[in-house]
Amino acid sequence: MPAPVIGRHAAPESPVDVLTDLLAVQRRRLAALDPRLPEAAAPPPGDIVVVGKPPHRVAGVVTHHTWPAGSGPLLWSATQVSELHPVIGAAGHAPLHALVEAWRGRMLPVVLAEPDSAATITWPSRDVVATRVFLDHGLVPLAVLAVRPPGPYPVPPPDPDLVVRRAGPDDLEGCVRLALEELAYSSQVGGSLLRPDAEALKRATIRDRLGRGEPTWVAERGGRLVGMVECGQAESAPGSWLASLVPPGGWGYVNCASVTSAERGSGVGQRLVAAALPELEAGFRGRQDLAVRGTYLYYNPPNPLSSVFWPRAGYAPLWTLWEVRPARALR
Repeated sequence: MPAPVIGRHAAPESPVDVLTDLLAVQRRRLAALDPRLPEAAAPPPGDIVVVGKPPHRVAGVVTHHTWPAGSGPLLWSATQVSELHPVIGAAGHAPLHALVEAWRGRMLPVVLAEPDSAATITWPSRDVVATRVFLDHGLVPLAVLAVRPPGPYPVPPPDPDLVVRRAGPDDLEGCVRLALEELAYSSQVGGSLLRPDAEALKRATIRDRLGRGEPTWVAERGGRLVGMVECGQAESAPGSWLASLVPPGGWGYVNCASVTSAERGSGVGQRLVAAALPELEAGFRGRQDLAVRGTYLYYNPPNPLSSVFWPRAGYAPLWTLWEVRPARALR
């Protein structure tokens, strides 16, 4: 047996090595937790945080983003955003608590000083161990990404006075009115923000969508638009931002649904969804290289309308977006 070497020690693991090891465990855990999830993605580049020692060691990456004035995302996002991307392996409550506490110490001073700021985490909805930790630190589930597998949507009873059709450029003003009404409502109950330039931002976005012919349906009664659903189609391919959220394949998505207040509960939303979903799914059929996965959307759990409507339509939470505003309110 060779004599021991005195004074030599194994090189300490680098933070990147720790992330890699924990990510392998995390992939197995999340796959067992919810088979609808894609393979857990590596976190984006950022400030690596490692907390604790094996077997209770966890890690994460802290990233920072600033949205400039006039950006469309400012209608649902704070200006300064600190985001934690946990890589916790199979850790339980205590190590995750320690990671969230360490995150606050890594936030940039500009984030902590800015009232228009947020601390955010996106995490699988079925992980109730993490749910308990996030709630304890003051984070709120302001949005969920929900998915619906492909399949028929129940067709509501006919309404002879209601016309549901694809929107065109001539519908711009009616669509802007509906979008602003929805924004005003959701800003009271969810993560949306009613900024001073909201009307200009909405008008520009909807004008571009209609001009490009992106799938948008409107409901019309008596010559007046009373509902709208803005949709799109996307492919989840390796390396794309969508691949970290949903399995690979073709996805339809519902960007925003709006029904004027006088028509809520009358079936307008159901008829819009019944018109949109089959076309969104049909757009990928016939392609041998692409599986049709279904549709996805975001809705706000605190919203008493959307939190009921979308689950009834067959959408189930996949990811929860946890947030606290301002960021310095993180406990």
